[in-house]
Amino acid sequence: MSFHVDIMPKTLHFKQPAGTSRGVYTERKVYYLRLTSRDFPFREGFGECSFLPDLSCDAIPDYESRLTELCQKARNGWMSDTAIWWKDWRDYPSMIMGMQTALWHFRSGSYQFFDTPFSRGEVGIPINGLIWMGSFDEMRMRADEKLKQGFRCIKLKIGAIGWDEELELLRYLRRYGPPDLELRVDANGAFHPDEALERMEELVQFKLHSIEQPIRAGQWKAMRELCDNAPFAIALDEELIGVNNPEEKCALLEEIQPAYIVLKPSLHGGFAGADEWIRLAKERGVEWWATSALESNIGLNAIAQWCATKQLYMPQGLGTGELFTNNWDVPLQLEGDQMWYRVV
Repeated sequence: MSFHVDIMPKTLHFKQPAGTSRGVYTERKVYYLRLTSRDFPFREGFGECSFLPDLSCDAIPDYESRLTELCQKARNGWMSDTAIWWKDWRDYPSMIMGMQTALWHFRSGSYQFFDTPFSRGEVGIPINGLIWMGSFDEMRMRADEKLKQGFRCIKLKIGAIGWDEELELLRYLRRYGPPDLELRVDANGAFHPDEALERMEELVQFKLHSIEQPIRAGQWKAMRELCDNAPFAIALDEELIGVNNPEEKCALLEEIQPAYIVLKPSLHGGFAGADEWIRLAKERGVEWWATSALESNIGLNAIAQWCATKQLYMPQGLGTGELFTNNWDVPLQLEGDQMWYRVV
């Protein structure tokens, strides 16, 4: 089957400034793909291609021209089988994710891509409550909101404000959160290798589940030493960006030997690339969870639908679907600490 693909640029506007390790976002430019075919004139499929400046490996000046090239190939028919084409586009994970999503949407005829208990509205997917970066008072207020909403897993970004204040926030969560509250922290590479282990020793008192990316990516030997000596589990995130070939993935997993990897499909190879990460990680005893990366509801739904096809052992980082003023109307709902797919 051959397709026609339209590229639709759009600027998304955040409801409130979103503080991240790469600065504060008030808006975000994304590209939507609209898939149509003469064979099915009344059907269309939408996918989201979204990269993060200064982070994504495909955040390139000629992004739109490369995306146009990919879309032109969809007319040749081979785009229908992801297994054929995605390996040639490994270095463009957000484009892979957008095209895969559009194909899933087109084939299913709805946002219910697969037949799972989640897509049938029978179960929700547990997610972590993310405390956005901000001042100490803002972050404590957001912590209160997550506790009131009933989140049983909370993720705190650290390395953004003073260390003593971050310790106080963790102390606050342990004091007022339920006894079984799971705490994750994400350092986004904030620690220097010489201080990272000492910092982690200070965090032991809070009985953390894990820490994401304690030191910046690319320091494999130092990260391996941390994984060998850390008092609790380390998860890799930014470390995976740009590691797109299976040989490189195997080398990274075998050299560092982390407890977890955190998969963002728009950063880590689309869904095909994420599936490859999962297979290679499992072969080496490494667990995983998935996280969205500031996508609109088109991308968020695709990640949720894909997650629901897996055997999930822990809360996922799927976001809330409430980031933007001009989001898509997709039947995702947050109920307590779970993401649900609800079709009225």
